Amino acid sequence: MRLTSPAFQPNASIPSTYTCDGNDMSPPLLFSDVPAEAKSLVLIADDPDVPSGIWVHWVVWNINPKTTEASEGMVPGAGIEGITSFGRRGYGGPCPPSGTHRYVFKLYALDTLLDLPEKASKLDVEGAMDGHVIDSAELIGVYER
Repeated sequence: MRLTSPAFQPNASIPSTYTCDGNDMSPPLLFSDVPAEAKSLVLIADDPDVPSGIWVHWVVWNINPKTTEASEGMVPGAGIEGITSFGRRGYGGPCPPSGTHRYVFKLYALDTLLDLPEKASKLDVEGAMDGHVIDSAELIGVYER
């Protein structure tokens, strides 16, 4: 399985339009080589470089497994967005107070749909995914302030 973006290369800078310094909208993402037996996809984006712990920027589950892209600023494949570290549903772009941070976009193929409330967090989603991940892919971008 592969996760790429036409907006930035792996381990390269995320354009500011996808951050709090720009339009704060989600970047376009491309999904490929999703296993045929997948029943749903999960997309999680987080920043592991926050001193107080991982900062969650986006959580989306029950994405249609036939989805091949997440268009700029759009929820992919009729997925359900959960609560991020910003305390709300939806995408929250990179916004580090200073320095360079990595932003890890992770795509998971599951053998099931997840039965979760819309107020679910990343931890809720990861708990529900346990034992159901068929394959995964990740894309890392960086942003510096």
